Amino acid sequence: MDSSRPLKIGITCYPSVGGSGILASALGEELARRGHEVHFISYERPFRMPTNAPRLFFHPVVINDYGLFKYPDYTLPLSVKMAEVSRDHQLDILHVHYAVPHATAAILARSMLPPEQQPRVVTTLHGTDTTLLGADPGYGPAIHHALTHSDAVTTVSNFLKQETQRVLGFNGPMEVIHNFFEPRPSRRSREEVRRELGLRDEVMILHSSNLRPLKRIDLLLETAARIRPRESFKLVILAGGNFAPFAADVRRLGLEDCVIVRENIADIEDYLQAADLGLITSESESFCLSILEAMCFGCPSIATQVGGIPEVIQDQITGRLVPFGEVGQLACAAEELIQNSTLRAALGRAARQRAREMFSAPVVVPRYEALYRRVCNLSSGPD
Repeated sequence: MDSSRPLKIGITCYPSVGGSGILASALGEELARRGHEVHFISYERPFRMPTNAPRLFFHPVVINDYGLFKYPDYTLPLSVKMAEVSRDHQLDILHVHYAVPHATAAILARSMLPPEQQPRVVTTLHGTDTTLLGADPGYGPAIHHALTHSDAVTTVSNFLKQETQRVLGFNGPMEVIHNFFEPRPSRRSREEVRRELGLRDEVMILHSSNLRPLKRIDLLLETAARIRPRESFKLVILAGGNFAPFAADVRRLGLEDCVIVRENIADIEDYLQAADLGLITSESESFCLSILEAMCFGCPSIATQVGGIPEVIQDQITGRLVPFGEVGQLACAAEELIQNSTLRAALGRAARQRAREMFSAPVVVPRYEALYRRVCNLSSGPD
């Protein structure tokens, strides 16, 4: 078999705003750019997936709401579509991001096909599929089964690998392949974006997340409320969801003039290149892609020292790490970096360099390509 031929790869992810979907979309785009044929299979087109790009295709999964079922089922229609795309396009790989229901659907899809048409299944774990659903007795055994029957399993951090072993009792091979981020060109200048936000000389503190409970937006707002002086900064929140439930907290803390919210932004690069400082207050993170996104623009972050974040931020070198829940320490770190632009710039330069050396597409994507070829028995030799 030709060990250098382009591969045919199916990718399934959650298409909404979130680290797993962003990473999967970027991976598919990079693989297509490298000459592979990539087929996305999901209920919606991933929001960062480019349209009309060469070798990049989207196959929608139709979900029927039959009265027979109390809740619409997605897993079975997904598995049927996976099997159909695999058969019709002769896929080599089904690469599923997030275990539930994508990995279980891929295993079922493969079993529907004759042996000569069965693709290899690669499962990438991103976080709560292990740390939350893995501990649920209604999901854990199915996740363990899917991992056991995958041809390869990857995690986005060493922390998540250890948690998968601990929570799921899964001791099969797992390869740690960190996330990557390749910024697209900004559509607007830094000055235009800051003008739109009403910023003058203030430091722009950026928070980007899907607002899930683990992101601890309550602590984010409490930290902002403690930063002095108030007029020295604006907190810009790129919300991958509905921010309305937090509006009362903004008013209670007197942050109406300090907090600016933009919901479901696709062109995040516009805001990243306008930011001066990132702020993350999560209680758990498997990696935290938003930190890496900021790093690529020379923007250092202050973050809680949880999960995989210490694998991304080097404390005192590329950013600041603070124990979880220590709102006072978070605010003090923010005040220091607001006031000391020289230190902030030095951390930002180091952050950008680390992003380029550790978490860029030229570094990460070839590791996925090597993994695909290995499970397809197309490897020409040791990696």
